[in-house]
Amino acid sequence: LNLKGLGYDIVPVHLLRDGGEQHSGPFRVANPQGLVPVLQHGQRMLRQSLAILEYMDEVWPQPALLPPVARDRARVRALAQLVACDIHPLNNLRVLQYFEREWHVPQPERDEWVRHWISDGLDAFETMLDGHPSTDGFCDGNTPTLADICLVPQLYNARRFGLDLSAW
Repeated sequence: LNLKGLGYDIVPVHLLRDGGEQHSGPFRVANPQGLVPVLQHGQRMLRQSLAILEYMDEVWPQPALLPPVARDRARVRALAQLVACDIHPLNNLRVLQYFEREWHVPQPERDEWVRHWISDGLDAFETMLDGHPSTDGFCDGNTPTLADICLVPQLYNARRFGLDLSAW
C-alpha cells in the first residue's frame, strides 16, 4: 500500500492476545481461515498475501510490482512463491503452536526447525538471484517487486529466530 502510495486504515490483529484475535468470531467473518492479512476494498474482503498483492497491481498498476515481460514476471512470481509457499508456512505461528500443543516439541527444537527451513529457502533464493541478469538493486531490476515484498518480512522472521544472515 505504501509503495503504491495508497491511503489506508490499519485494523491491528494481535496474534497472541486471548489465544489470537485472528481466531475470534468477528475476524473469522473477514477471513474464515483465521489468518492475516485481509484487505477490505469497498465491500470486498481480499485474502492471502500474494492474491492481495496481485489484485493491487491490477487495480493500481503504478508503480508495477511485476515486470512487463512474461518471463521476468514468472521469475518474480517464482521468487515470491519460494518465500510465501515454501519458507513462510513452515515458520508460521499456527504451525509452531501445533508442534508445541500436539507434539510438545520444546522451544529450542522449534526454533531450530524454523532456522533450518529459512536457511534452506534463502540458499535457493540467493542462488536464483546470483548472477541473473535481471538482479539489480532489488530482486528484479531497480525497483521493489512482489519478490522483495515477500522477502522482507521473511528476513524479519529470520532475525526473530536468531538466524545469522551474513551468508546471504
